[in-house]
Amino acid sequence: MEVCLDFEECTQDSPVFRLTLELAEQEVSHLESQVEKVMKLCSKMVEAGKSYTAANQLFLSGLTEFSTFHGKDSSVANCVNHLNQALQETLNFHTMLFDQTQRAVNQQLTSLFTQFLPQLGEIRREFVRIGEDLEAAALKSAQVSRLKSPDAERASHLLLATRKCYQHFALDYCLQLNNFKIQQKVDILNSVFSYYHAQYTFFHQGFDLLKDLEPTMKTMATQLSQLSAECGVQRKDLENRHLLVQQRDASGESAVTLCPGNGDVIQGYLFKRSRKKSKTWKRCWFTLKDDQLTYRKSHKEDVLVLFQDLRLCAVKPVEQTDRRFCFELLSVQKCCTLQADSEQLKQLWLSAVQSSIDQAYRERAESQTAQSEAPVVLSSRDPQPGPAPQRAEALRVALGATGNQRCCDCGELQPRWASVNLGITVCIECSGIHRSLGVHLSKIRSLTLDSWDPEQLKLLGILGNDVINSIYEARCAEEGGVKPSADSPRPEKETWIKEKYVERRFVNKSSSDGIQQAKAELGRSLYRAALLGDLVAMAAALAQGAEVNGSLPEEENRTALIAASDRGSLSACELLLQNGANINHRDQRGRGALHTAVTAGHTGQVCLLLKRGANQYAVDERGQDPLAIAVETAHADIVTLLRMARMNEEMRESEGAFGAVGDDQTFQDIFRDFSDMASHHPDRLSRRHLPGGGQEVDGPHRKPSE
Repeated sequence: MEVCLDFEECTQDSPVFRLTLELAEQEVSHLESQVEKVMKLCSKMVEAGKSYTAANQLFLSGLTEFSTFHGKDSSVANCVNHLNQALQETLNFHTMLFDQTQRAVNQQLTSLFTQFLPQLGEIRREFVRIGEDLEAAALKSAQVSRLKSPDAERASHLLLATRKCYQHFALDYCLQLNNFKIQQKVDILNSVFSYYHAQYTFFHQGFDLLKDLEPTMKTMATQLSQLSAECGVQRKDLENRHLLVQQRDASGESAVTLCPGNGDVIQGYLFKRSRKKSKTWKRCWFTLKDDQLTYRKSHKEDVLVLFQDLRLCAVKPVEQTDRRFCFELLSVQKCCTLQADSEQLKQLWLSAVQSSIDQAYRERAESQTAQSEAPVVLSSRDPQPGPAPQRAEALRVALGATGNQRCCDCGELQPRWASVNLGITVCIECSGIHRSLGVHLSKIRSLTLDSWDPEQLKLLGILGNDVINSIYEARCAEEGGVKPSADSPRPEKETWIKEKYVERRFVNKSSSDGIQQAKAELGRSLYRAALLGDLVAMAAALAQGAEVNGSLPEEENRTALIAASDRGSLSACELLLQNGANINHRDQRGRGALHTAVTAGHTGQVCLLLKRGANQYAVDERGQDPLAIAVETAHADIVTLLRMARMNEEMRESEGAFGAVGDDQTFQDIFRDFSDMASHHPDRLSRRHLPGGGQEVDGPHRKPSE
């Protein structure tokens, strides 16, 4: 190990030694200032950490109080308690880290300087003093005359003794400096190592804590998923109830409640005239229940009994007053005048009070029967509940197409169900029969209860009952089929629907000879129709038995879905997918529908395929996935969609260890916007231009990039 001072140079007291000594002293001084700076910063860091720990402790106290607020909800309370305990353990780890840091840095470095620097300073002072004596002795010896032999001899002896003493002190001083240089490396490295070891211990303890919490986190994630689902159901129920009440009651008209189910006969607001001040009226909430009439002046006051036993009362309208809609209750002891908000409400109160009086006299159980009935709110307007606003649009679009106002199979008016893959509307009875066929033949959804994507609604508008009936009932007269009516019995409807969609008895047959040749020709017809976006021809080919996943060898084993993704329409892709098309089929070049749609620049198709579960990581023969193709062809919107879909999938995978609760809401919102734009405003999406300046089109009679 190198030392800073050479002992041989020290005994000679050469200029090199002096220069080295000065550099060594400067190094000690600089090191001392640096260590003091580090110690001050360490103290500040520890103080800040203690403040952080104190603030966290207050936060944990707040969480504890917060958990007591949700004491009735065990799932929330348990979750908060577990997190509280984990955070408390983390705070304990922080406290230990700050204590170990204080010992590792401040105490060890302080020990280094308290052990060496005081002794080093004392030796240096003696060294400097002896050095000054040596200079004086050397000067005195040099000045003695050669003629004074005794003086010269004494001066020489003094110089020799002083030089020997100086050398001893110089050697001791060098030894101390060298020892300090050696020791400071050890102590500083030990201090830093102790600090890093404390950090290592802290994070290792935190890792072990989180590892132990993993089962609890999974349980919490499961509870959160269930709670989210229950919350969604409850919110939907609240929205429906809110809409119902808004349509029924929020009309601005005063209302009273009859038979609300808790024993009340009638309740609502009435004005009550003061018995002491006849011109003073107070609006109160009145309740007629159990042969008693009670009222409450405000929500902060207790309920007061106006009439204890209605059998001793009589009720009659009051016409001899300036105020309208008044009636009076009289008993042997007192009389009370009340005022309703309208004539209708006045008559309701009169009827309810008189009925209660009659029931009390007859001692019948009519009041108990009324208590079990559902609440009925009466007002001047009582509209029938209708579909939610988001469902009303689906119903309007579905019934707007020609022929969709009647059931496709029996002709009943105003159907409320639809088959997504067939593109027809049906009544509730026929929808049940369709469900029994299986989803591979008919996918039934409600137009008023289920949510609909824009692409699905567009199928109902483009195809519809008239188009599908022209395909599936083309040979009805030739085969002697009799279509049932809305009043026909259910067995007749079942027989008709099975002959129509399962046996396909009335569909025009292929004119090709041989089964294999017919299948091949139907496959080519479906491929050509998908390429052109001709939904009617596609539906006809599917009805005649074309295989939706059939591939054409002459077209590099491409399927109809790949063709629709290349030059077809958005609705063509949706029709094929709803009828079971394999979204991840790839042709001879390894390209699937998503690769093709990205290459062609069809943003709407890309959005649809991603929503339906297309594999965005599949690579073609060049090793390129759809994102790489989109970047290469510079389709900004498609790059955004693919990156958002990939980010959403990565988020789901990262949350999988603790039970993902669903897709990212931002991802869903962006895809919904792209889907709506592709279906309703396709011209707003950026388009690729083909060689020669022409714009891509999706098929006959269709807008670009439908």
